[in-house]
Formats: sequence, C-alpha cells, structure tokens
Amino acid sequence: MFPWMLRAWWICGFLLSASSASLSTYLRTTHPGKKLELPDYVNFLSLSLSSFLFGISIHGKTGIATATATFSSDMKEPLLPAEGQSKQRTRSPYGDATLLQLVTFSWLNPLFSVGIKKPLEQDDIPDVGINESAAFLSSAFAECLDRETESSSSPSIYRAIFLLVRRKAAINAFFAMASATASYVGPYLINDFVDFLSRKKERSLTSGYLIALGFLCAKIVETVTQRQWIFGARQLGLRLRAALTTRIYAKGLVLSARSRQGHTSGEIINYMSVDVNRITDFIWYVNTVWMLPIQISLAIYILRTNLGAPGSLAALAATLLVMSCNVPLTRMQKSYQTKIMEAKDGRMKATSEVLRNMKTIKLQSWDSQFLGKLKCLREVERSWLWKSLRLTAITAFIFWGSPAFISTITFGACLMMGVPLTAGRVLSALATFRMLQDPIFNLPDLLSVIAQAKVSADRITSYLQEEEVQQDAVEYVPPGGDERFDVEIESELVSSRSSSNVTLDGIDLRVKRGMRVAVCGTVGSGKSSLLSCILGEIHKLSGTVKVRGTKAYVPQCPWILTGSIRDNILFGKAYESERYERTVQACAMVKDFELFSCGDLTEIGERGINMSGGQKQRIQIARAVYQDADIYLLDDPFSAVDAHTGTHLFQDCLMGILRDKTIIYVTHQVEFLPAADVIVVMQNGKIAQTGKFDELMKQNVGFEALVGAHSQALELVHAVESSTQQTTSLLVADQEENSDPSRTSKPCQQQQRDPVGVGTDNQSGKLVQDEERETGSIGKEVYWSYLTAVKGGVLVPFIVLAQSSFQVLQIASNYWMAWACPPTSDSNEPAVGLGMDTILLVYTLLAAGSALCVLVRAILVTTVGLSTAEKLFTDMLHSVIRAPMQFFDSTPTGRILNRASTDQSVLDLEIGQRLGWCAFSIIQILGTIAVMSQVAWEVFVIFIPVTAVCIWYQQYYTPTARELARLSGIQLTPILHHFSESLAGAATIRAFGHGERFITGNLGLVDNYSRPWFHNVSAMEWLSFRLNVLSNFVFAFSLVLLVTLPEGIINPSIAGLAVTYGINLNVLQASVIWNICNAENKMISVERVLQYTNIKSEAPLVIEDRRPPPNWPSIGTICFKNLQIRYAEHLPSVLKNISCTFPGKRKIGVVGRTGSGKSTLTQAIFRMVEAREGSIIIDDIDISKIGLDDLRSRLSIIPQDPTMFEGTVRGNLDPLCQYTDFDVWEVFSTILLSHH
Repeated sequence: MFPWMLRAWWICGFLLSASSASLSTYLRTTHPGKKLELPDYVNFLSLSLSSFLFGISIHGKTGIATATATFSSDMKEPLLPAEGQSKQRTRSPYGDATLLQLVTFSWLNPLFSVGIKKPLEQDDIPDVGINESAAFLSSAFAECLDRETESSSSPSIYRAIFLLVRRKAAINAFFAMASATASYVGPYLINDFVDFLSRKKERSLTSGYLIALGFLCAKIVETVTQRQWIFGARQLGLRLRAALTTRIYAKGLVLSARSRQGHTSGEIINYMSVDVNRITDFIWYVNTVWMLPIQISLAIYILRTNLGAPGSLAALAATLLVMSCNVPLTRMQKSYQTKIMEAKDGRMKATSEVLRNMKTIKLQSWDSQFLGKLKCLREVERSWLWKSLRLTAITAFIFWGSPAFISTITFGACLMMGVPLTAGRVLSALATFRMLQDPIFNLPDLLSVIAQAKVSADRITSYLQEEEVQQDAVEYVPPGGDERFDVEIESELVSSRSSSNVTLDGIDLRVKRGMRVAVCGTVGSGKSSLLSCILGEIHKLSGTVKVRGTKAYVPQCPWILTGSIRDNILFGKAYESERYERTVQACAMVKDFELFSCGDLTEIGERGINMSGGQKQRIQIARAVYQDADIYLLDDPFSAVDAHTGTHLFQDCLMGILRDKTIIYVTHQVEFLPAADVIVVMQNGKIAQTGKFDELMKQNVGFEALVGAHSQALELVHAVESSTQQTTSLLVADQEENSDPSRTSKPCQQQQRDPVGVGTDNQSGKLVQDEERETGSIGKEVYWSYLTAVKGGVLVPFIVLAQSSFQVLQIASNYWMAWACPPTSDSNEPAVGLGMDTILLVYTLLAAGSALCVLVRAILVTTVGLSTAEKLFTDMLHSVIRAPMQFFDSTPTGRILNRASTDQSVLDLEIGQRLGWCAFSIIQILGTIAVMSQVAWEVFVIFIPVTAVCIWYQQYYTPTARELARLSGIQLTPILHHFSESLAGAATIRAFGHGERFITGNLGLVDNYSRPWFHNVSAMEWLSFRLNVLSNFVFAFSLVLLVTLPEGIINPSIAGLAVTYGINLNVLQASVIWNICNAENKMISVERVLQYTNIKSEAPLVIEDRRPPPNWPSIGTICFKNLQIRYAEHLPSVLKNISCTFPGKRKIGVVGRTGSGKSTLTQAIFRMVEAREGSIIIDDIDISKIGLDDLRSRLSIIPQDPTMFEGTVRGNLDPLCQYTDFDVWEVFSTILLSHH
C-alpha cells in the first residue's frame, strides 16, 4: 500500500508531463515548419513513464483509518444505557477508498444503494473517519490550545484553530489555486478559437481540435480540483465544529457560579448552534483568500494579451474600485452582525426561561404578557436583520453589475487609446469579466463571513476564558491510613460566591469517619454554602479544605436526567440486583414503582416534569445511595417529602444502609437532629454553635430558638384541628345532601390508585417520544406554505420577472458587442455600420438596465424572505405558547430551542436566497442554452440525453441526501438537550466525579451528528462531480461541432459568444441541480418550523359571551361532580369519579401518598389537564365553559417547584406591574424578606 503523499507526487508528475506534451504538440501543429527537438522527445517519454505511475497511484487503499479502528467501543457508549442497543454500524468506506474512488466519490455508492431502497436510518450510516471523530478532534484541539498557552502569555483561539487545520488547509489551498488557474484557460483560448473560425481556410482542422482539447482538459482539471477543495473545506468545517462544540461543552461543566450568572443556557446554545456554524462557514470561504490574487492576476494577464496595457490597466483600476466598496460595507455588516447576535442571545435567553417555567406561566395566566415580551425581543432582532439584509441587497446590486461596469470602463479606455476591438478580443474580455465576477462576487461574501466569524470567535473566546471552578479549592486525600477525619476545614476559610458578597467566614470544622453531622440555621445563614465549600463550588480566598474518599451529593433542588428511573439511579454504575433492591427499599420507592406501568423502567420527562417533588427527591437520594460513596452531602433532603416518608428515609437510609458512612446533612426538621453525632448551627456565614442536641439545648445561646420555632408551628397546627374537623363535617354533610343515595358518603372517593404520569406509554413507559421526522420528499404544501405566507405569494412572480429581465438584457448586451464588432483586426469597420462610440453607448445602456433589474430582484427577495421568516416565527411562537402542558411534558426544551435558534436562522438568512437561486440558476442555464442553440442546434442531440442522465442522477441522489439532511437536523437536538441538562446539574456531576463520563457521552452525540452531516456533504460532491463531467462532455461536443462545420455556415463572432457562455455550462448545469437539492435540504428547516405552527392548542383564553362577573369567585365554593381525569387517550384515568364539595372561605387540606393524585386535583382546577368526564363548578360557574384567562387569572397558586425569573425581586413578585410599591413592601414584610 503506497502512502498518499507518494501517490499525490505521481499524479502531479503525470499532470505536468501531460501539460508539457500537449504544449509541444500544439506548438508543432500551429507551426508546421518546426521539427521535433530533444526536449519534445523527453516530454513524450516522461509522459509514458508518468502514465504508468499514475495508473498505479489510483489503485489500492489510501490508508485513511476510521475512528472505530482506533478508539475503543466505550467511546460510543450512550450517556444513560438503555435497552435495545443500536445495531453495529458499518465501517466508513471513506477510510478504505482507493484514490480513484476518492476523486470520483464512488465510495458513497453503497450508501446510495441503501438509500434508494428505503428511508435511511441512523444505523445505516457508516462511522466517520478518525480525523473527523469527536474524540480525536477534541484531544487535538486541546493540545493546540495547551501549546498556544505555553508559548504565549495571551493565548489566541485563532492560532489554536490554525494549528488544528493547517495541514488539511494547505492541501485544500493547493486544489483551490489549481482550480482557479484551470478556470482561466477557457477565456485565454477564446480569441484563438474565434480567430480559427474566421480563418478556417488558412488553418488546419487539427489546430481546431487541439484548441477544443485544451478547453476540455482545462475543464476536467477544474472539475476535479474544484470538487476536492470544496469537499476538503467541508471536512475542515466538520472538524472545527466538532472541536469547538466539545470544547464549549467541557467548559460548561467547569464554569464557576459567578461565570454561570453571566451565561444562560440559551446563550450557550447560541454558541453551539449559531456561532460555531459561522466559524465553520469561514473555513469554507477562506480558500477565496488564496484564489483571489491568482484570479485577478490571470485576468489582467489575459486582458493584457488581448487588449494591451490600456485595457488591462483600466480593468484593474475598475476592479480595485469595485472591491474598495467592500471596506465601508463590511464595517457596517460587522456591526450589524454583532447587534443581530446580541438580539438573538436576548431572545433565546428569554425563550429558554419561558419554556423552563411554562407551567408557572400558565398557572398564573401570564401567557399573553410573556408572549408580548418575546415579540418585542424578536422585533429588535428583526430590525437588525432587516438592516443587514438590506445592506446585502445593495451589495448584490453593486457586484452583480460589476462585470458590466468593468467592461464599460475597459472598452471605453480601449476606444480612447485607439486599441482596436475585434469580436474575438471583446468575447475573450467578456469571458474574463464573467470569470472576474466570481472573485468580486465572493469578496463581499468573504468579508461578510469574516465579520460574522470574527464576532462569533470573539464571543466563544470570551466564553472559554470565563472563570472556572477553583481546582485547588479542595485537597483530595486518598482514603485509608491512620487519619480519622474524612472532612477537614481548617483556620480562616473565607469563601465568596461573587466578588463582593462574603458567604462564609472563619469556618473551622473536622468530621470524623462515620459521623452524622447535621447542619441547621435560619434561611440565608450559609448552610448550603458550607456544603458547596466542601464540594469546591465557591471561590476560596484563604484556608484549606481536605476531603478523604469519594463523595455523593444530593442538591436542594432535584436534578433529574431524561431517561428511565433506573438509569437515573444507576447514574453510570453497573446494575447489581441486590444492591439496587436495597437502595430502592431504603428510599421508599417500591410502592411508587408499583404505581408506574413499567416500574423503574418508566421514562422520566425533561427535568422530571412528570414526577412529583417527593418522587424526584427520592430518586436523587437513591442515586447517591447506590454510588456507595465514602462521604454523603445532603442538602435539605427531607424538604419535599411528607413526614412519614421522611421518617422512613431517615431511619432506612441515614441510620440504616448508610450507617457506616460519613454524612453531612442540612435540615430544617428538628425531629432529625437528635440522632446526629454533631449539630452545626450556622449564623451569618459563620459556625455559631456545635455539639450534640442535648448540649446545644442546655447552652441557651440560639439553637433552642430554632427548636422553639418548630414547636410553635406544631402547636399552631394542633390549634386548628378543631376547625378542620368542623370543616370536614360540613364537607360530608354537603356530600350527603347533593349526591346520589346509591353512592357512598365518603367526602372524596377514588375507586383505585392509578399511576400518575403525563403521557407515558403503557407498553414501553416512554414519555419523551422520538423527534418528529418526515420521510420521503418535501411535500409541495411545504413549498406552497412558504411561498404564499406573505400576501399570498403575489411578489414571487415579480422576482422571477426581474431576474428574467436581467438575463435577457445581459445576453442582449453581450450579443450586441459580439455582433457589432468586426470579426478580425483586418476589418476595422464595425459590422453594423455604426461608430464604436455608439456601439459602446448601446452596450452601456443595456448593461445599466440589467444592473437595475438585479437591484429590484435583490430588494424583493430580501423583503419577501424576511417577511416570510417573521410570519412563520410568529405563528410558531403563538402555537408553542398556546400549547397544552402535555406538549411541554413530552417535548424536550432542546427541540423547541433548536427550531427557535438554528432553524429560524435558516429562515431569516438563507432559505429566501436559496429558493431565489434555484429560479435564478434555471433562468441562467436557459439563457445559455438559447445562445448555444442559435449557433448550432445540433448541440441538442447530445444535450437532451445528457440532461436526462442528469435528472436521473438527481432523482437517485435526492432520497439519500434528503434523509441525511433530516437525520443531521434531528441529531443536533440531543447535543443541545444534553448540554442543557448537564449545565443544570454541573455541580452534581462534579460532586460525583462523573465529568469525564458526561464528556464522553457528548463526544458520542457529536459523532452521531457528524455521521449524517459528513455523508450529506459528501453526497453533494458525488452528484456535483458527475454533473460537471456530463456538462464538460456537452461543451466538448459543441466545440468539436463548431470546428467540424464548414466555413460560412456559422458566424464566427456569434460562435465565439456561444463558447463564452458554454465555458460556464458545467457550472450552471451543476448549480441548477445543486441549488435545487440544497434548497430542498434547507426546506427541512421550514418543514420543522411548520410542524410547530400546528400544535393542538389549549381552550380559548377568553370566550366573550361566557365571561364571569368581575367579582367572581366571591365565595370560593368548589364542587366536583363525577370528575374523571387522564393525561392521554391511551392511559387509564388518574382521578376516577371524584364527587365532593369544598366549602367557600374554608381551608381545605388534601393529603395522600405520593402518586395518589393530589397535584392532579389541583391541576384540574386550573384546567392544566382537561376533564375526561364530569365537571368542576366554582361559585355556580362551570369552569369548562369559560376562557382559560378568565379562570386562571382569578385563582392563585404556590407551585410545588419554586420558579424565579431573571430580573429584580420586585419583577418576580409583580411581573405584570399591577401593584404599588407599598403593596410590594407589605408582601415582603409578610414573607419575612423585608430585612434582606
């Protein structure tokens, strides 16, 4: 197996030998008098030898290994292993491809053979190669950053990226420069070709065929090199995306609390989904930097050859003038991009917050207010988008009109300096100007992408430089030895959560092995901060903390991963039946498992949304217990459970299964303090007292006040028992009076206990269903919905008309110059009998008209595209906000955020342009075929069958590419969702020491995304290569036809015009198919957004003819009549035949075991879940008959899960600004917050 570098050397040698032999043949043919010399024989000999080596180089394997061969299989293990592991994926054929397969992309053929038979699934897609694997790239990028950090005091992410991609980028640069060079061979030969057609009698057919061969060879080299550098650029983009994504994720796991305050999940999702994409887009455009000087230099050389110094200098000056316009435009575009990203961050931040707290928003009837807030943030973003797109439209006008502007200046200079303009020279110049249009047109895109990438790179750099959790805050000592203390906090320890507020001061604590330490104190005294100090979560200013052994942590707010209950308990540990059963029993979860249809395999929704607070708390306690750690840190573990369950947990967990462990637990429940070996009383961030329960009670310093407050609360409960008994008698009496005699007289009855869950599948326990994925082609209704979203699509025909007018006027201007100018320099008189100044004036007017059409088209596309994006966004926003809670229970936030971020960005900035380019490329190729057919209609003989083959290729390609694009879109959501969950539980992950496991899980998710994305872009090059080859065949056939036809049948000038257009035939024909396929891939974003514009809505907010009185409810009597509730059609009823009455102006207590239906009963009153049968009547009004806003705004609730919105405390208390400052301060005093 020969190394690929040696193969590349042999190929380059073959190309050089072939070029030399072709040049020798051409010179001897055009100059018959010259004989072959020694160098010519050497060229032919070297060609034969290099041909032999070339044949060897294109056979055999290339030696590109795959990730599967290098990395162990555990690199691909899922984060939470589930039943039914995916089947073994196939090894990447890219790694085993021969050189010929790499050039032709035929290594993709097996994948296409599968995709044409059935819709592709994720397991059908082969692995990525080692150089594209997330594990390899993450390690390589980390090494680059470390090297940069060691070599510079101010490390730069730009240099790190350069170190990562430099080798592949150098190869791409070579291919890009070769492609740029080959593309200018055609314009150089046009003058010779027109001269040949004009003097056929004086020239031999052999010279004509050699010119045609030169055209064909140049197009083949251009095709091969162009496809390779574009594919290589996509590869680099994939590598950089994987490297940055994994780095951003790893950084998120170690961000300090102070840094997390400045970066919400929504912002970091933007870093991953938007900023990383913009940097990878720059990698694709960076080759323009190398191509631009070559393209301009070759263009000036060709113009210098044909038009002399005056024409070339004028063209250079005009080109530089047009390019100089980029400077102010780019500066403006950069500032707009910064504002767009700031506005997008603000919108995504608010969207993430709204989705996270949707239950509270609906319960409080704040839907409309938060909808208005999101609309205002979107309006700010839309205004900056409009300014940016408007600038893009102006840029398009300038640079689409640049060839006409440069040609007018150049021809004018030639006319003034007396340079004769023949048809051949004019056509060569026009072809050159058309080629110059590419670098000129790409330059603003390049500068715009540079501006966007610079902004995004700076944002990511700022994020990566944020403060991390102190690595030396805690000294970890191996367990064992003679040391008796598992936790030691010595001398003056001062910890701070922020730069200004001191949290802990003067802490001195030693905890012996096996001790139970209780931490108590008033709210805000520093209890949780003490645990965070032991975990190393807060910034340490002085002192030492030593920890011996492994840790397990139970945070105050439960952190639950999406997955089954068992997965959450195991948390990466192997399943051991005996230990697992002991854990479940100790955590009082056996009865809960009996309630669930699938027991512990029942899937938990996002953030445990389908679990009660007590269930979530016990799940995370069970997670800690199962870890079998040495030290347990429990932050108020009994706060969310009832007294009976709390007692069970304390006795069976803390005093039972963990009796030999070191336990530090924070608690407000006095009954759990006497069993502690030591009680630590916190006050104002300091340890006020330590000792046993009896000792502290005797000290009479402050601890007894905490115990006394608890006793007073219990006495208050006993004092109202008599009132509760009276209320119960009233409740029973009312039930007996109003119920059917045949029914029992119990106050509230439920036939049996049923599982309380939201939309879980009885068979599989699956709550969060797989993301919606359409199959087959994009439906016509999707295109129709997009095109007619704004004003019924009335502006679309005007866009097509403007582009058609541009194409007609452009062809007319070029046709005019080719027809009016003299065919050769021997005949100085123009063919139309007009002066050259008049000919140039007509050309200028036609060119100006075409540029004006471009301006109209650009403005219309910008207006329609942004308006459509805004309309679809508004529809999606309304649909999501008005969706029932079942939708949010079963839909991960990441899916919604992915549509609101990535898919919406496609709608804002790309899809309008993509669809426009589909129409524009079709119009362009029709114009080119019209020009070519006018010269030689015989070209249709080959064009029609070749077009049929192209269509067949497109139809063969589309099913595979479409499913690959859909799968890549779907596989992006798990990355964002996993990151969001990891950020929420970063402290827990660090406490358990599972950071590496989560990073490995993220690597697997990134690879799952990279696989369909990599093969999708590869498939695009597979198609483009074949279409380019077929187009080159059509172009070569037309050249041979023009050479073969006898003199006088065709006009040499018009034939030259046909060749001028035919040079770009391969690019145009490929662009038609490519634009159609690319637009279809981008339309998947429209399809995904449209999915969320048709979500089943809740009941109306307001029903005008059934609005309750202004003072309703005045008494508050709640009557349940035969109420039946279930969460989904396929589930049994949760509440069955509830019939009772809650008297008004009474305090009603609802009690029961976890899962008995307490929360469901409350949700039914707010209509968070609609009744299947029966009714709820409040003050003689059936709540199912009125609007949701009228109902929920008249009720109030304190949710089980605390919710805080970003902003001020006052804003959280009164988000609608309905109350005065006096009212707010009165509430602060009532809830004992005024002194804070």
